[in-house]
Amino acid sequence: MSVGRALAVIPARGGSRRIPRKNIRLFAGRPILAWPIKAALESGLFATVMVSTEDEEIAQVAREAGAETPFLRSLDTADDQSALLDVLAEVVGTYRAQGDRFETVCCLLPTATLVTAERLRTGHDMFATGAFDSVFPVTRFPAPIQRALRRDDQGMISMFQPEHYSSRSQDLEPAYHDAGQFYWMSDQTCLDRTPTFSGRAGSFVLDETEVQDIDTEVDWRLAELKHQLLHPGER
Repeated sequence: MSVGRALAVIPARGGSRRIPRKNIRLFAGRPILAWPIKAALESGLFATVMVSTEDEEIAQVAREAGAETPFLRSLDTADDQSALLDVLAEVVGTYRAQGDRFETVCCLLPTATLVTAERLRTGHDMFATGAFDSVFPVTRFPAPIQRALRRDDQGMISMFQPEHYSSRSQDLEPAYHDAGQFYWMSDQTCLDRTPTFSGRAGSFVLDETEVQDIDTEVDWRLAELKHQLLHPGER
């Protein structure tokens, strides 16, 4: 399929609760938001790289990193209950109302510190050449999910799937989870708010060293270690 003009949208609201001001906190010498902006710009894929935020300080940091902030996010999509697709629909709809049309949208998460221009191109090429509604990277669970354990309030353990008690790990089907970095989709998918994992969702696999969700201080330190491993000396 032809992907046409591409828009990068980085949603970065100001109200992070678990790590205050997470989206502009310094990470490896730069505001964390600057890393996905850098990858998007270096990829050469986008007509526009924009940050969607309701926060003036975040908007200023985004502009200093090279992104655009042509309009602020509405308060309706600025709280922690707003779905990502609601944000994307608002952005695409606002651009259309202003007479600007993008056929393809890539949503990059603001804390995707390990994302690279190369991986963005991989996703772009897969979306452009395959029959997919969306494309995003995944990574393998480090242990078989079929042997997952539950733990009660007293510390007692039981298996979610006890039938796999004697199964060898190498005999179980591998499972994957969303890498939490970016999602390629069409502008109409955004406007229709089509769930990313529904329909014809395509994926490609990243190594564990390339993936780190950041919700806690421990996550933050792990992300820094992985960043140093992948980009020694880069700031």
